[in-house]
Amino acid sequence: MRAGTVTIALLRLADAFCGGFLLKKMNCFNRRFRRTAPAHGSSKSELVPSKTPRINGWSWPLQPLQVVGWLVLIYLTVVTFGVFIPLLPWPWNAVSYAISGISFLFHFFTNIATVTIDPADVSVRAKNNYSTPLPLFDRAKQAHVIQNLHCYLCDVKVGPKVKHCGVCNKCVEGFDHHCKWLNTCVGQRNYRFFLGALVSAILSVFMLIVVILFIFVQHYLDPHILRTAPQFDTMLANTTWLLFLPLAPVKTSSAGLLTLAFITVLLCTICLMLLSHLLGFHLYLFYKGISTYDYVRRSRQKEARKRDSEAKNSCSSKPHSSAQTSPEGSHHCEPTLSQSPGFFRFTNTSPLSSRLSDSICTEVTLENFKKSAEKENSFNYGTENPMQSETSKHLTSNIL
Repeated sequence: MRAGTVTIALLRLADAFCGGFLLKKMNCFNRRFRRTAPAHGSSKSELVPSKTPRINGWSWPLQPLQVVGWLVLIYLTVVTFGVFIPLLPWPWNAVSYAISGISFLFHFFTNIATVTIDPADVSVRAKNNYSTPLPLFDRAKQAHVIQNLHCYLCDVKVGPKVKHCGVCNKCVEGFDHHCKWLNTCVGQRNYRFFLGALVSAILSVFMLIVVILFIFVQHYLDPHILRTAPQFDTMLANTTWLLFLPLAPVKTSSAGLLTLAFITVLLCTICLMLLSHLLGFHLYLFYKGISTYDYVRRSRQKEARKRDSEAKNSCSSKPHSSAQTSPEGSHHCEPTLSQSPGFFRFTNTSPLSSRLSDSICTEVTLENFKKSAEKENSFNYGTENPMQSETSKHLTSNIL
């Protein structure tokens, strides 16, 4: 009698443990899936903590990639006009000074313009109150920052192509992407300057590579061509070279000059590959008539649909042997439960088994949808069509 009582108690404990684990795994009572529109009754005071909007790329804190980019620009400028171009013979040094000087100056001013221009929407700039902190986006209280062309954080009416950048914490007009190298958003107001800085940077780096390769070849074929400066007349040995001609000559060895040339060519090659890839990508976007944000959003939607289809296929697949052993046909998600150790094997004749299996399949789809939504909103916070909001709310309520 006692053995039977102990066995029943152990079975109840195991049943309670497995049931609680399944409910926690399925997360059936998570109400966040039902939030497809801004929560009613929420106010700006509830959206805490706060963050001051960024004006432009000079706003603190600076990005590490931004600092690295400026250091690389300074280094390439110094070695171009202070080391390699002065070694070229006439008239190639004059041509190199002209082409490299124009491209470097153009890149410098377009880079400054891209970083300095405030890409915010005109309604945000009209408020002109960047010193007041704005509340951060909290998905537990609101599902979307911009709803019905109204930004709940900036508290302004915006256009259909405006997106709210989570890094800058402001609405950006014609949002394309947030660039960490520039520490600001690239939008409609500074996109042309961004492309100008990109093209001029490619031209400057390519010109520097050509100059260095010419010096490297002539160093072994005929070094006297590179020693036409008057400062070389007093030097009899060809192993001594001068840097920073003609204003501040600094002596160095042939090995030092070649080492500096090798490091510079390696750095220029990396920059040229990255910049060319970025320019080709934006030319592709221009051909397609979309922005970087649209491209990323479509890519993530494709990935989400692919994961959903894979999840449905895995749930709908059933071993042939299982179909033969069950005349009524077990539920398509039961093998996943039965193969896991520590789980009870639910038969298809039990209503509880069918409900749990349906919940698991629904949970897989909802988890994939939630991951896709979080990835898309981590890029930036966009607008939502009211009709799409109602449709998504109806579909989510039907699923749940």
